[in-house]
Amino acid sequence: MPRSRVLIIAGVVIVAAVAIGGFYVYDQVLRGDNVAALSLPSTAPGAAASSAPAATSSSSDPTTTASTGAAASVRGGGATGDVAGTWTVATGSQAGYRVTEQLANLPAQSDAVGRTDKVTGTITLTSSGSTTTLTAADLTVDTTSISSDKSQRDNRLRSEGLQTDTYPTATFKLTQPVAVPAAALTGTPSDITLTGDLTLHGVTKSVQIPAKAQLVNGTVSVAGSLAFPLSDFGMTAPNIGGFIVSIADRGTLEFVVNFSKG
Repeated sequence: MPRSRVLIIAGVVIVAAVAIGGFYVYDQVLRGDNVAALSLPSTAPGAAASSAPAATSSSSDPTTTASTGAAASVRGGGATGDVAGTWTVATGSQAGYRVTEQLANLPAQSDAVGRTDKVTGTITLTSSGSTTTLTAADLTVDTTSISSDKSQRDNRLRSEGLQTDTYPTATFKLTQPVAVPAAALTGTPSDITLTGDLTLHGVTKSVQIPAKAQLVNGTVSVAGSLAFPLSDFGMTAPNIGGFIVSIADRGTLEFVVNFSKG
């Protein structure tokens, strides 16, 4: 057999092996989770039997509109009391990431999603007349506890991408007050915009996060998401085999955080 033909056959075999190997790794390690976006709970988290609400899809994207004017009593389910004061992160809170994967030049069948319920922090609400305002928010997420449906992916994120071994927390600090819509205090999901400093992967950026808020049975819930280039926070998208399996340089922060007073 001519040497040129042997080389061609060997090249084809190598390319096929690499492609098959890349697909196997993609299928076993990086294939997306097909998980619905986080959204506001349909009932007060404290009233549920489980420690965290199941994620449900939300057909509408949060907008950046914040209404003014709000009642000063805790409503949305019959509970009473002044909303002004400090509220602490409560049961059912979750935060995490969503990224799009790619095999060679083909789009992934679904997104890869990782989440954690290790969210801590507080918010402060003030009331003046008929106006309620969110004046402070300090939240911390334990990134080392973020997990997806595949441990291989999670292990990879410890040293690449999020690099959770080096950056074990992500934080958000509100920098501008938010007028709480009156409808939110009567149990209706309402649009707000959270402006603040997001620290991720050791990099702090001023961001505006579109979100929805509601008060139901004495529990304040806030859900939202923020899409951004990974490079904005100094992250390099992990890949396997270079061109074979890669993650797009764009990720989404997702969260639903519940707060209880006292």
